[in-house]
Amino acid sequence: MKIDVLTLFPEFIESGVHTSILGRACENGLLNVNTVNIRDFSKDKNGRVDDYTYGGGAGMLMQAQPVYDAFKSLKLNKENAAGDVAADGITRKQRVIYVTPQGKPFKQSDAISLSKEDEIVFLCGHYEGIDERVLDKIVTDRLSIGDYVLTGGELPALVMIDAIARLIPGVLGNETSADVESFYGDLLEYPQYTRPEIWEGESVPCELLTGNPKEVAAFRRSKAEILTKKVRPDLYEKYELRNKCIKELLKDKRNNIQLIEALRRGTGEIICTEPLIIYMPCDELVLVDTNAVMDVKEFFDIIPDNIHSIVVSKEFGDILKDVPGLEKSCDVYNYVYTENVHHKIKNKDIRLLDEKYADFVGKAYELGGYEYAVSRVRDGVVYGIFEDGEIAGFIGCHGEGSIGMLYIDEKHRHKGYAADLESFMFNKDLELGRIPYGQVVLGNEASIKLQEKMGVYGGDKILTWLHL
Repeated sequence: MKIDVLTLFPEFIESGVHTSILGRACENGLLNVNTVNIRDFSKDKNGRVDDYTYGGGAGMLMQAQPVYDAFKSLKLNKENAAGDVAADGITRKQRVIYVTPQGKPFKQSDAISLSKEDEIVFLCGHYEGIDERVLDKIVTDRLSIGDYVLTGGELPALVMIDAIARLIPGVLGNETSADVESFYGDLLEYPQYTRPEIWEGESVPCELLTGNPKEVAAFRRSKAEILTKKVRPDLYEKYELRNKCIKELLKDKRNNIQLIEALRRGTGEIICTEPLIIYMPCDELVLVDTNAVMDVKEFFDIIPDNIHSIVVSKEFGDILKDVPGLEKSCDVYNYVYTENVHHKIKNKDIRLLDEKYADFVGKAYELGGYEYAVSRVRDGVVYGIFEDGEIAGFIGCHGEGSIGMLYIDEKHRHKGYAADLESFMFNKDLELGRIPYGQVVLGNEASIKLQEKMGVYGGDKILTWLHL
C-alpha cells in the first residue's frame, strides 16, 4: 500500500512510520509512506501558506493554492478529485482523507475499509484549518480521532496510518492477530498473561493452564464480555444485539450462513434489524435477510452510499435489478460444512500465493474479473496447490467470508486437487472457530457434485448478487 501525506511537517510523519512494526513494513515493501511538504508549493517568497480568514475571527487559515498544487504533484493510480485520469483507465475516485475534529469518528470499520485501498492520501491541516474550497475539491473523507483539538493533523494521521497498516497482510506476521483484538465482534480484547506463572504472588488464571483450547476460548470470551460490559456498555449493547440476531438466523442456518458468519466473525455491522441488513466495510458489501422484500427507496435510504455489491433473496433481487446503475451478477445457493471434523489432504503442497501469481489468478478466475482476483491475492487469502513445483490450481476466500475462487488447470484435473483445496480451506476455518461455507452458481453441476462429495449441504433459497 502507498500512503501519501500532505503536511507542513514531513519529518513528524517520517519519524513515526520508520520505527517498530510500521518501520519493518516499510523495509519489507508492504507499506510505502511518501510525505509532501505543502510549504514547497507556496508562491510567497517567504514560503507563507496561511492568511487571515474572511469574516474575521481568531487565528490564521491555510490557503487553498499551495494545498491544491501539492495534491496535484502526486502521481496517483486512480482518478482523483482534480480530474486527472490514471493510465490504467481505472476511474474509481482516489481516497483523500482530511483529518479534522469536524470529521466522522474514525472506527475499526474505517480502518478495515481503507486497508483494502492500494493508495490513500492524508491531508494534515494546521492553524484554524484549511480553505473550504480546496477541501470541497479534493477531499473524499473527513475523519476525526476524537472530540478534542490538537495543534495539527499529523498525530491523527499517524494514528490512522497505524490502524490501517496493521491490517495489511504480512504486516503483523500472523494472519490471525488482527482478528482477535479489540472491537472485533463488538468486544474488547480479553486480559492476557505471560511468564512467569506466578508474579508478585499473583498466578496466571488456572483456565489458561489446562491446555484445553475450548476451555481457554470460553474463559477468554467470558472475560472479554465482563470487561466490555463494565468499560464500554455501548459496545456490549451492540454485542448483545449481534448475538440475538445470530440466534434468530440459526433457525435457517443454510440459507443465512453468510449473515451468521459476518456477525460471528465481527466483520459485519448491523445497520437495520427489521429487516436485518448487514454492511461489510471490508468489501463495501451489503447482506440482506433472505426473507426481506422491501420498498426500494427505503432500502437505498438505509444502505451506505459507497457500497459495491448487494446480496439478497432472488425475490428482492428481481425488484432491485431494474434500478439504474445496479447490475445482476449471478444467482447462487449457499453450501455449508456443518461438521466439526478436519478433512484429510492427499496433496500437502498447498501454499499462500504471493504477488508473482497474481496475474495467473487474475486471468484464470473469470467470475469476479481480473482486478478482483488480483486484489484477493494481494489481500493474502488465495492458496495454490502445486505439482512438482508447478501451480496446478487455487482457491480463495471472498470478502464476506465464503470459500470460493476454486480453479484447477485443465491438465491437472481429475487428480483430486479440487477436494484437497476445499479441505484445506475447511480446515483453516475450523481452526479459527468459523463455519466453512461457500456459494455455488446455479447450473454449475461440477461444483454441486464436489460439495456433495465433501459433505457440504446446500440451502434451498436462491440468492442474487448485484453490483453497482
